[in-house]
Amino acid sequence: MELPQELIAKIDEIITHYPASRRSAVLSVLHVLQKHDGYISDDSVTWTAEKLGLQPVQVMEVVTFYPGFRRSAPGKYHIRVCRTLSCAMAGSYELMETLSKATGIDRSHVDHHHPIAKSADGAFSIEFAECLASCGSGPVCMFNDDFYERVSAEEAQRLVAEYRRK
Repeated sequence: MELPQELIAKIDEIITHYPASRRSAVLSVLHVLQKHDGYISDDSVTWTAEKLGLQPVQVMEVVTFYPGFRRSAPGKYHIRVCRTLSCAMAGSYELMETLSKATGIDRSHVDHHHPIAKSADGAFSIEFAECLASCGSGPVCMFNDDFYERVSAEEAQRLVAEYRRK
């Protein structure tokens, strides 16, 4: 796996924060790799294991345990919709349906092991998130790192149109 030297240097620096056990660095290293690639590939798992002196299965245990790690590439704009109780009561399931329809995403194949659905053109992907930490202003969603609160159906459609123009 080819990584830019500055990314390797950043990972090397992160590892120094875990002098007692390199295994403790797995989570932090995976976050950096996902930010770089958009997801955790098999090559990323193998590279991380070799870097930290672990078996690939030890890295995969972390990847599969935490729902924040993606195993497939997201769309250019990855949408996360909060589905915790307060957001669900405020309309997050309806928001998911509106966003899916507006982006042309078919979520019929989504399950626990494959939570992300992607539009045919690859421009958008979408998934539920367990909590986006804004319980008093639901429903909330994120487009990549951009956070939106109290998202109505009209606002959702406007956001999709805005990101489509980018």
